[in-house]
Amino acid sequence: MITVDEALDRIFTRIPTPLPESVPLSRAHKRVLLKPLLSKHTQPPFDASAMDGYAVRAAEIVPGQPLFLAGTSQAGARFTGMMQKGECVRIFTGAPMPIGADAVIMQEEATARGNQVSFAKVPRVGQSIRRRGFDFAEGKELLPAGQPLTPAKLNLAASANYAELSVARRPKLAILATGDELVAPGSEIGPDQIVASNSYGLIPLLAPYAEKIIDLGIVKDDKAALEKSLLAAFDYGVDVLITSGGASVGDRDYMQDVLRDLGVTLDFWKILMRPGKPLMFGTRGKTLVFGLPGNPISAFVTATVLVRPALRLMTGHTDPFWPFLGVPLAAPLAAGGERRHFVRGKLNRNEIGFLEVLPIAETDSNHSSSLAEADALIIQPENSPGIEAGEIVEIIPLNMLG
Repeated sequence: MITVDEALDRIFTRIPTPLPESVPLSRAHKRVLLKPLLSKHTQPPFDASAMDGYAVRAAEIVPGQPLFLAGTSQAGARFTGMMQKGECVRIFTGAPMPIGADAVIMQEEATARGNQVSFAKVPRVGQSIRRRGFDFAEGKELLPAGQPLTPAKLNLAASANYAELSVARRPKLAILATGDELVAPGSEIGPDQIVASNSYGLIPLLAPYAEKIIDLGIVKDDKAALEKSLLAAFDYGVDVLITSGGASVGDRDYMQDVLRDLGVTLDFWKILMRPGKPLMFGTRGKTLVFGLPGNPISAFVTATVLVRPALRLMTGHTDPFWPFLGVPLAAPLAAGGERRHFVRGKLNRNEIGFLEVLPIAETDSNHSSSLAEADALIIQPENSPGIEAGEIVEIIPLNMLG
């Protein structure tokens, strides 16, 4: 068996360099930039007013002494010509500053009588003006490569005059579950059957990093049936194949043999983690193959810890493990064994409002209701002597994985 860290290292060495594709801004949300975003122009492109009011020369303002209202400057229709001595210009937020003006006085501090406008106090030079290039200058790097595109970042890209962006291509995935005992949700359940649930957690967990996910459904524990389904996925040209079940060494666990027969080179198939020891990883050409355990919690945790970081790297993210966090432990954890333990936990607020994580006592790898209750996986290191309440532990917040 190998450690979690060694497994991740082996997987990461197999990750291909992300390939670019151009997508319109409307489809770029949560995609990852493959090259830095450079501004195509200067923003704002001119000195502009930061509020509704009057453009003036600061040196000409004497409280109570009126200036002549020479005209108006508004967004999309600037005041033309030069503002002369003794004049002011009505101006609106975002409008270009008139030539000759060096300050803006907000309308609440002005009194207008016809074309005569007086002011309550003297402004400072530059008051309420957004200078040309205040936001960014042409050619400036606005976003580095590897940035996932949030709504605010897409807003910035649009401001920088981009209609489309170069982002990392997302892989095609195929997923299947195997087991004679499995039936689809909504089926009549026989006396020796259970409802297949793994794919219904794995697909939404991994979908943000996939261009397409092909659900191959449930395959019986039959070598010929497994070979047919897996070949169909390989022939389709999927980038990642994920199976659940049949990864152990029982008499009916055929997955490893079938994968080898189909030309998959297995890198490892046992890992020092709990839950999830029987996990296979290998490659067939450009396709990465993950053989997850059949137990629902083991399948979900191994996908979270190993498959999701791999997909993040494939899709251009610079941090494969985001959003790992450190929070205080709300109750002690007992000593652990040689395997890294991913303990189910519930996030709470303590008496002063700070976040903490409470371990959930249930550790069985087939106990789905405790996983549904969990907000986080607490990472308990290998050979841990136990962790006292109040100590900072690293967690994987499950509700932030999308």
